[in-house]
Amino acid sequence: MYKRQDYNLEKRRFVIGGVAIAIVVIYSIRLFTLQIMSDDYKKNADSNAFLKQIEFPSRGAIYDRNGKLMVYNQPSYDIMVVMKEQEGRLDTLDFCNSLGITREQFDKRMETIKDRSKNPGYSRYTQQLFMSQLSDKDFSVFQEKMFRFPGFYVQKRSVREYTYPYAAHVLGDVGEVSESDIEEDDYYQPGDYIGKLGLEKHYEKQLRGQKGVKIMLRDAHGRIQGSYQNGKLDQRPIAGKDLTLGIDINLQALGERLLQGKIGSIVAIDPRTGEVLAMVSSPTYDPRKLVGKNRGKMHKWLSKNPWKPLLNRSIMGQYPPGSTFKTTQALTFLTEGIITPGTAFPCNHGFSYRGLHVGCHGHPSPIALVDAISTSCNGYFCWGLYYMIGKKSKYGSVQNAMTTWKDYMVSMGFGYKLGIDLPGEKRGLIPNAQFYDKAYKGSWNGLTIISISIGQGEVNLTPLQIANLGATIANRGYYYVPHVVRKVKGEPLDTLYTRRHVTKASRRAYNYVIAGMRSSALKGTCKMLSRYDFEPCGKTGTAQNRGHDHSVFMGFAPMNNPKIAIAVYVENGGWGADYGVPIGGLMMEQYLKGKLSPASESQAAQMQARRIAYGSSSR
Repeated sequence: MYKRQDYNLEKRRFVIGGVAIAIVVIYSIRLFTLQIMSDDYKKNADSNAFLKQIEFPSRGAIYDRNGKLMVYNQPSYDIMVVMKEQEGRLDTLDFCNSLGITREQFDKRMETIKDRSKNPGYSRYTQQLFMSQLSDKDFSVFQEKMFRFPGFYVQKRSVREYTYPYAAHVLGDVGEVSESDIEEDDYYQPGDYIGKLGLEKHYEKQLRGQKGVKIMLRDAHGRIQGSYQNGKLDQRPIAGKDLTLGIDINLQALGERLLQGKIGSIVAIDPRTGEVLAMVSSPTYDPRKLVGKNRGKMHKWLSKNPWKPLLNRSIMGQYPPGSTFKTTQALTFLTEGIITPGTAFPCNHGFSYRGLHVGCHGHPSPIALVDAISTSCNGYFCWGLYYMIGKKSKYGSVQNAMTTWKDYMVSMGFGYKLGIDLPGEKRGLIPNAQFYDKAYKGSWNGLTIISISIGQGEVNLTPLQIANLGATIANRGYYYVPHVVRKVKGEPLDTLYTRRHVTKASRRAYNYVIAGMRSSALKGTCKMLSRYDFEPCGKTGTAQNRGHDHSVFMGFAPMNNPKIAIAVYVENGGWGADYGVPIGGLMMEQYLKGKLSPASESQAAQMQARRIAYGSSSR
């Protein structure tokens, strides 16, 4: 007889069996996670027998090009806590009195340590940072009573000290690691320190060194009995590598002095190597203020300051280069055959054509190339660009002509980051054909974009790029990527900084531009440089602005075998000769002569005392 099968019972058996298997699997995974994957049990066991003391390496020192110590280390002490060891055993009042803190501060810090959202690496069995950067005095008071405070330990480390109140934007500073720092690099633990700005940030891995570990043996009561296996398993810390900079600290100090009360930048480069001799950004701040317990408060104040003293304008400021840019146009027009050295253009107080007028100051007309550079003639370079962009017989279209022009600019180090060894460098702006096609719907010509020929309009450069232009002209057609660090102890210099970058312009073109810049220093717009005997060459710039014009200078010296190239940019400073030229001259004298003459020292004092009244729109 046929027996009927109960399908519902059959299904129920499968469901119950499946649930049972799932429960077993879940518990197995959980046990595996707790016992194998998680290190909490291991930490607990190890903490009863061992105490691993991190030994922090000495951070690398920083020297100027002449061996003067700029940044070094001073001993500092951190208070560490193992939560498991102090629970229920601590006289909180005595502890707080010993460190000069309140009970509320104590409770707040302990809660922060336990908060895994703020302290992702938290464990009850390992050392956690309670308080950082105790001075020698505070540490000595605490050390005498430390035996009363179970679970608390002292961690020796160091803090940065700055010999001079200069070069803050270059040197940068060191601060406590953030959560993102820890996530990006497992070298760091909460409470560690890392370079936050400048060289301290860029060369962090070289400067930080390598941590060491000292393993101490403990008895059943948690008391330290000595070194485990006589220190055989200990790892000694490896000190960070020292940096030697291209910076001349005396030159840097003079630059910061000269820019007091002004917004702007000075960048000086050794054209022979690309080493940065000075990098000044104003307003600035004393790097010694960002050290110790008050670093956070000071950094917050600086970041909220409307004049933006934390901004390194030398590499982050993007400005119209003004007439310093005319040198690039001369190089391009000569090399492309648009002009010859003898080509003369009319300039009747400016460029005038088809209803368009670009003004210029009074000077003889018509004028040839060398004198056009010397007198900074606007009309000459406007005509040059007009003829280049419109030369269809050579380029076929305005777009192709513009592309050729742009390629020359890029080869000279414009439109892209140069690659200096500092964080935060900006690229500036060099427009291309696509830029203007989009702006003018494909209908444009040389007259439409005429302002770029004199460093206005859409062209923007950083002071570093302007200084590099001076170095390129000084070298007659090549440059090395500017770099602040000339030597890392025990490491070769990155090949990025030793490779020549050759521009598209001819050496012949550079010789004529240099002749124009030398003429400018003798009798042209830079004629106040004529008093110097080291044959300076220069080019002024007066960059138009919403308010007062910016004062710009770019130059180098000596004319033959140049040792320094420099750019000076003073916001709202007026004519290039008002601030740019005198500051540039004093900086070149300081570097080439080693000191200022009495007359120059008097001029420097006067320049230091000059202030520019900036409104809120200038910030």
